[in-house]
Amino acid sequence: MIELLGIEEKTYTLNLGPQHPSTHGVLRVLLEMDGEFITKAEPVIGYGHRGHEHMAENRNYTQFLPNLGRVDYLHALAYNQCYCMAVEKLLDIKVPERAEYIRVITCELNRITSHLLWFGAYLMDLGAFTPFLYCFDDREQILDLLDGITGSRLTYCFFRFGGVPVDIDADFVAGCRAFVSRLRSRWDDYNNLVTKNVIFIHRTRDVGIITRDQCIKYGITGPNLRGSGIPYDIRKSEPYSAYPEFDFEIPIGSTGDIYDRYIVRLAEMEQSLRIIEQACNKLPDGPIMAEKVPKRIKPPVGEVYQAVETARGEFGMYIVSQGDVKPYRIKLRTPSFANMSIFPEMAQDNLVADLVANLGSIDVVIPEIDR
Repeated sequence: MIELLGIEEKTYTLNLGPQHPSTHGVLRVLLEMDGEFITKAEPVIGYGHRGHEHMAENRNYTQFLPNLGRVDYLHALAYNQCYCMAVEKLLDIKVPERAEYIRVITCELNRITSHLLWFGAYLMDLGAFTPFLYCFDDREQILDLLDGITGSRLTYCFFRFGGVPVDIDADFVAGCRAFVSRLRSRWDDYNNLVTKNVIFIHRTRDVGIITRDQCIKYGITGPNLRGSGIPYDIRKSEPYSAYPEFDFEIPIGSTGDIYDRYIVRLAEMEQSLRIIEQACNKLPDGPIMAEKVPKRIKPPVGEVYQAVETARGEFGMYIVSQGDVKPYRIKLRTPSFANMSIFPEMAQDNLVADLVANLGSIDVVIPEIDR
């Protein structure tokens, strides 16, 4: 009909970011539009590139520890743990059981802070302000707990090769138990505000669907993978640290839409509470640092790969040692890079009005992509 009328069909270009509330200066998405529908979406990354992998080659193993907290600043302790575990493998160091429990407790608290920030910020992107206040109120309780033992509220660098530098006391354990009870009392509020909200349901159900095949094709991990019905979580699939000691479940979705990803993250916070509760109840006595950890970290010649389950999925670290005080090569496998790869396919043929909802639902940390 358009051809019969002599009308030429054209598309136009629209930029989302980098100056945009949902991309806040670190991401640009170049959109090709046909009316209100997206025909092509191309993420433009690199605005936050700092060269962490190359920095590792010019610093000794201990000096590189703080860098990991700047890769994914929202779940920094998991990155800190992964690096320590990789170096401990190279040095053949066995971490004391109490230190492993402390690592698990703090990592799970940090996982909850990450999910709470996503929860509040995502709802803000969709126009709901009240949940943001609830989430940050709860998140503040964890930040106070972690600040008490790590000295930080965001870019944590707490773990050390061989264990942890500071023990936790009865007050910290009591604070963890109090927080577990507090957050569980909030579930009804969150469900009434968001989960059962008709507007939220209409904006997220059957929108931004990621299929199981797409997840496998793009190497997607974390809540985005589990939201599509694949129960893969490294804490269960390839257990590490003290996770085999705890009873917890892997929440999964069914359709792979935005709503499923939301439900999975909400359920994961409850599973983290279960792990924290069990760890506090079973916390063993003993040392918090391994014996005979060398002051000068100089692993033998070799290579190692270690992966952990972060709030966004699988983070892996590959280290090549040539027997020097500095790593010969470090390669980071970050979940957000793989998860972001699906976005052009997710956005295609969808309304531009759903773009921010789609982008926010995969919960990418751009500095983790750019590194």
